[in-house]
Amino acid sequence: MSAVIESSPRPAGRCALGSGAPDRVIARCAGRDLSLATFHAHVRGLALRLPAGRHAVNLCEDRYRFMVALCAVALRGQVTLLPPSRAPAVVRDLMARQPATYALGDQALEVEPPHYWRLPDVLEQADGPPPQVDQDAVFAVAFTSGSTGTPKAFPKTLAQFRASTDQLVASLADLCAGAAPSLVATVPPQHMFGLEQSVLVPLLTEATAHGGRPFFPQDVARALEQMPAPRLLITTPVHLRALVESGVRLPPIAGCVSATAPLEPALAAAAEARFGGQVREVFGSTETCIFATRRTAHERAWMPLPGVSVQPQPDGTCVDAPHLHQPVVLADLTEVLPDGRFVLHGRQADLLEIAGKRASLGDLTRRLLAVPGVRDGVVVQLDTPGKVRRIAALVVALGLSEGDVLSSLRESMDPVFLPRRVRFVDTLPRNETGKLPRADLLRLLGE
Repeated sequence: MSAVIESSPRPAGRCALGSGAPDRVIARCAGRDLSLATFHAHVRGLALRLPAGRHAVNLCEDRYRFMVALCAVALRGQVTLLPPSRAPAVVRDLMARQPATYALGDQALEVEPPHYWRLPDVLEQADGPPPQVDQDAVFAVAFTSGSTGTPKAFPKTLAQFRASTDQLVASLADLCAGAAPSLVATVPPQHMFGLEQSVLVPLLTEATAHGGRPFFPQDVARALEQMPAPRLLITTPVHLRALVESGVRLPPIAGCVSATAPLEPALAAAAEARFGGQVREVFGSTETCIFATRRTAHERAWMPLPGVSVQPQPDGTCVDAPHLHQPVVLADLTEVLPDGRFVLHGRQADLLEIAGKRASLGDLTRRLLAVPGVRDGVVVQLDTPGKVRRIAALVVALGLSEGDVLSSLRESMDPVFLPRRVRFVDTLPRNETGKLPRADLLRLLGE
């Protein structure tokens, strides 16, 4: 993992942990409305009971309890660590590299990390003023996935989160005609997208969060029904495809926000037709937070959030924004259009050059997913040192043969980029946010 994180706060202004009037509803859990005043009482009560330490890894499954623990840790003067994965080995490694770290959660775990502290079944409340923290102190530390090397740490302050949340909310305000939305999320709160969209938005604005994390289509429908309109569904392309294909009926939604993996325009259009409301895809990273959005069913180009600057570079893209202390260079290759929007052209590491021709793995995967009958799939370049690296594909499809897939791909893909191996699988090894770890893909391909 990364080097030890220094998180000593410096003098600055104070910021309340939760915005709005005391009686506004910040979350709904099991049909019960929880006010901001109750939330504050829970935060104060939990802060009194937390273990000593400098850092805490928040493993809470319940979204409301995650919010309470996140703020209680900050009120205690500690910093929340957000590991790139909740896999036991990843959590243990992260904790071993940071001083005075404990883990907390709301469930009994089959494999407990070191110094695991479980929240009480009934959250205690404590009286006092609204909890506040130094807005420029480190509030949380997010880690990159480490897919291209050692995971890197990116400390975030509450001031940064407030600025980025204001930008995000402004860009999505038209979905709800300016009204405060109810948020139902299928993504874990530990992931940056889940944290920004389903935790920080209700914490720092007037939005209301659904306390759970529904997974199956019927659970998502039930959770949405429990929330008042206007409703926003915060999800991933994997969950969105499952919803569309399930035939489940959802209550009216104002819109859907998707991230963590590329969203196919056809899937976005199908979701809009089935459920109503626009499907917005957001683009961001651990380093930058969310900084652009688009309506994928109708737009290829991304619109930067207010105040965000995107500048292409030979090896990536430089992103600057009001909430960033300094510009950040991402590996994504972009083309900025005259109107300020930008188009993604994949990542430098995803670019292929064969027989003098170029393509990107992302674009090839999109073409594979567009093949009729393909439910899921991915194109991978294999590791072949010293030789032309072969291209393979993993495909989830019923009633299709390798010949069917290749025949369809020949209509949209240059022959030099056709997969030399096509393996059919029941499911792809997606993690809880829909991403595909390369090591797992290579294992399925026998590499």
